[in-house]
Amino acid sequence: MLRPHRAAPATVGAADAGSLLIQGDNLAALKALLPFYRGRVKCIFIDPPYNTKSAFEHYDDNLEHAQWLSLMLPRLQLLRELLSEDGSIWVTIDDHEGHYLKVLMDEVFGRGNFVANAVWQKKYTVANDAKWLADNHDHLLIYGKTKESWRPNRLPRTAEMDKRYRNPDKHPDGPWKATPLYAKRTPTEKEGGFSFTFKNGVVWTLPPGTSPRFPMHELRRMDLNNEIWFGADGKAIPARKTFLDRLTIASPPSPTIWLHSEAGNNHEAREESKFVNGVEVFGTPKPEKLVKRILDLSTQPNDLVLDSFLGSGTTAAVAHKMGRRWIGIEMGEHALTHCLPRLRKVVEGEQGGISAAVGWAGGGGFRCLQLGGSLFDADGEIDADVRFADLAAFIWMRETGTALDTLVAGTPWLGTFEGTAYCLLFNGILGDRRPAGGNVLTSAVLTALCGDHPPGHPTGHATSPTHSGPRVVYGEACLLGPARLAAAGVTFKQLPHAVPR
Repeated sequence: MLRPHRAAPATVGAADAGSLLIQGDNLAALKALLPFYRGRVKCIFIDPPYNTKSAFEHYDDNLEHAQWLSLMLPRLQLLRELLSEDGSIWVTIDDHEGHYLKVLMDEVFGRGNFVANAVWQKKYTVANDAKWLADNHDHLLIYGKTKESWRPNRLPRTAEMDKRYRNPDKHPDGPWKATPLYAKRTPTEKEGGFSFTFKNGVVWTLPPGTSPRFPMHELRRMDLNNEIWFGADGKAIPARKTFLDRLTIASPPSPTIWLHSEAGNNHEAREESKFVNGVEVFGTPKPEKLVKRILDLSTQPNDLVLDSFLGSGTTAAVAHKMGRRWIGIEMGEHALTHCLPRLRKVVEGEQGGISAAVGWAGGGGFRCLQLGGSLFDADGEIDADVRFADLAAFIWMRETGTALDTLVAGTPWLGTFEGTAYCLLFNGILGDRRPAGGNVLTSAVLTALCGDHPPGHPTGHATSPTHSGPRVVYGEACLLGPARLAAAGVTFKQLPHAVPR
C-alpha cells in the first residue's frame, strides 16, 4: 500500500498535478502501483545499479551475477505490466551486464519488441591509465511494449543540423546537402542495368546491390533544374541537392550513436547534481540532456513517465520541466535528502540542466508517498490500515486485468467490465461501519445495490448504475440464500479469502 509520507509534506506545489515521489522498495512499490496504473505508463526509463563491484554509497552494487539478474527479472515483469500498448522502456547499462540484460529483456518483453541498442558517449576524455581499452560509453536498451504499436518521435531540429546545408554553387533555391541517388536494394528487387546520361555527358550507372531512388523522368527534371551535384571539379559521383527549404520531414530520426555533445556526459551530470544538492553529490547521476532526448523520442506533454530507480531524481526533474506527469521510486533516506529537495527546487523554477532549453520557469507539483504495509497480513487477513480505495483497485485489477478508473465517493460500485458490474462492501462504504450497516450483503443492501444512485452522483444514479447484467459483490458475509442471489444475478465473494491473489 502507498501512504502519504510521514516525514515529508503531503504535496509540493499543485496537489492535482498527477506526479508521485514514492519512498520504498521498488518491487513492492511497483506491485502497489499496478492496480492504479496498469497499462497507463507511456515511457519507462531506468538506470539500475550496473553490478560492477564498485562501492556505491546508495546502492548494493556488488551482487553475484545470477543474483543480480534474478533481482531484475520480477521488476522488469512488473514494469511491462505498467506500460501502455504504445509505450516504450529504456534501460541504461554498461558492458558488465549489458549483454545478459538484453537476453533477459528479450524474455520479458519479447525479442520481436526489441527496438535498438543506442550507445551513449558518457565520457568525452580518454583514461590514459586504462589497462586495456578506455571505457567511455554505456548502452541504452530500448523495447516497445508492442513494437508495431510504438513509433519514436522525430528529434527536434537544431541549428547544428541546418549548418550542414550549404550553397557553394549559389543555387537560387538556397542551401542544400548532397544525398545519394541510390538506396540499398531490397530482397524483392531485381538487379538491373539502370544507367542515366546527364546533360553534361556524365553517364551514371547504379552501384551493385542498389536500386535508384528516382525514376528516369525525375532525374531528367532535376538535371534540367541544376539540382544534381557533380562536385566542385565536376568529377564526383552524381548526387541530389536536397534543399533545406524543401524538407518534407523537418526533423530526422534518432541515430543509435548518442554523442556527449548532444546527450550530455557524466561530468555534466555531476555538475547538475552539485547545483541542486551542494557539496553532497549522488554517486551515479545521469545528465538531464540524456533523459530529455529519451522523453523527446518517446512522449508527448502530459504523458506518464516512470522511473523505479530514481537515484538523484533526474528523470522526474526532466519530465516535470517538459510538462510530463511522472512517478519516481527510490528507497532509503536519499529519497528525502536528494530527490525531494531537487524536485522542490524544480517546482520553484530551478534553472539548472535543461531549464533554459525548454523555457522552464517553475510550476506544477507532486505528492510524496511512502510504502506502507501490504493489503494482507501473514494470516491472509486484510490489514487493519487498508483503505477502501486500495482494496477496490486491487480487486478490480485481479478481476478485469485493467487499472481502476476514479472511484465514485460513498458508493460500493467499482465499475462495469465486459457486461459484469463489480461492487465492494468494505470499511463501512455505505456509511455505517456495523456489519449490518454495509459490510454484509443483506436484503436491504442488495436493494440499494440494484437501485438508484444518491443525488450528486455524476451519472444521476445512486449506489450502482442501472445494470441488467450480472453483478459480483465482495463483502464480509452474505445473509441471502442462493435462490435470492441467483434471481438478482449476483455472485457473492467473501472477503478476504475470495480475493484473487
